[in-house]
Amino acid sequence: MRIRVQGLDINYKFTGEGEETVVMLQGWGTSLSVYDSVAAIFDPEKYRFLQFDLPGFGDSEEPSEPWNVERYCDFFCALMKEFSIERASLLGHSYGGRIIIRLADRDRLPFEIVKIALIDSAGILPERTLAKTLKIKRYKLFKKIFDIKIIEALFPELCEDWRRRQGSEDYRKADPIMRQSLVMAVNEDLTELLPRISTETLLIWGDKDTATPMRDARIMEERIPGAGLAVIEGAGHYCFLDKPRIFKSIILAFFK
Repeated sequence: MRIRVQGLDINYKFTGEGEETVVMLQGWGTSLSVYDSVAAIFDPEKYRFLQFDLPGFGDSEEPSEPWNVERYCDFFCALMKEFSIERASLLGHSYGGRIIIRLADRDRLPFEIVKIALIDSAGILPERTLAKTLKIKRYKLFKKIFDIKIIEALFPELCEDWRRRQGSEDYRKADPIMRQSLVMAVNEDLTELLPRISTETLLIWGDKDTATPMRDARIMEERIPGAGLAVIEGAGHYCFLDKPRIFKSIILAFFK
């Protein structure tokens, strides 16, 4: 289904007709259908489960300029108003977790957050190892070289090939506007916001996650007051797809 929010055409769907609302905030580069198995966990007679594609994700219209996490929070608040949702539990996978952490830090929201589940959530800056420091310096050096107009004019194919091979898969697949949005997100550390989350929070993590490793989960568990951590052995960054039965049992226990 489609709805216009802040001038953008947004793809969404509801599952169930219950009185309690649960909203799924997606990971970077995914589409809402990735979370169908999560929606299926919730009893449709008790819950109404909302999935939607953020601007620039899946089948939703892309914003006209790069958005940081704060801007996506503003959009989400507008979306909740459009659907007249005044009370909801929030599930956030990866990038969606970033949005929830920022939302939970706001003094005023147009809706009440009942519960939070952060699933392999982003928001913690990675450790700066020597190897990573050297890699960044090497990248900056080559970027300066390939950005020189005469070099680009003489060796256009070489310059373009180098640019295509830089960054993560998400970065390479994104167009210029979304690339800038991603860069703003991954360079933002939300660690200092974690102690200000007062809503009941559960962290669900795959112990084989390399995108947001267990180190991130431990930091969030330590910093978020009263947070619980459920570790799913053998699961990666998409723990709900890797180990669906275990994930389902964790969610059911949290929402019991």
